[in-house]
Amino acid sequence: MNSTLTADTTLADPQHPTHAPLTNSTTGLYRDITDLAHDAPHWLRTLADIGTEGGLLLLMALAVAAWWRARRGSAHQVALALLVPIATAVAYLLSEIIKSAVHEERPCRAVAGAAASLIPCPPHGDWSFPSNHSTIAAALAVGIALTWRTALWLALPIALLTGFSRIFVGVHYPHDVAAGLALGATAAVLCTALLSRPATHLVHRLRASNHRWQTLVQP
Repeated sequence: MNSTLTADTTLADPQHPTHAPLTNSTTGLYRDITDLAHDAPHWLRTLADIGTEGGLLLLMALAVAAWWRARRGSAHQVALALLVPIATAVAYLLSEIIKSAVHEERPCRAVAGAAASLIPCPPHGDWSFPSNHSTIAAALAVGIALTWRTALWLALPIALLTGFSRIFVGVHYPHDVAAGLALGATAAVLCTALLSRPATHLVHRLRASNHRWQTLVQP
């Protein structure tokens, strides 16, 4: 963890365009948020540094809790819980594909005159659009909510704060986070819609097989 401000306001390499039409629309907001972060108390900067990774860990723990809660429920409930990590993996893969196509430089490297990032700026080639953290957070939060509706009130704020923390620490533009949240949520909804029925059938078959096996081995 590194909550020390590190100066990095180098302009992007002109041979590697940063897609100005995307970045220009939110560069001002990025500067405002990073200026706020620069002036924030030390404890808040430290909390943001922890939260940028900790939010994902909390959501993963909540996904496990959702599975534990659903494991003795209906086959459909179990299927929904099992689809959470699958949808999250699909969302992450899509975000990586988009990153490799867009090649948007990190704002902590591309925005001249912005406040220094709170954490080390990722190296050139670790592209910015969309935010992987935001994509994963949204996919987890939506998947959890589809499995355990009342958990939405906890999962959604964690996902939003995780996304915001990526701007606050200075490694993503606001549009990176917005796109990541939208991508993750969409991937979770579509994966659940497409896979819930076959997954439910699979759980039914596994339960039936397990029941037959227990019947055979019981004295």
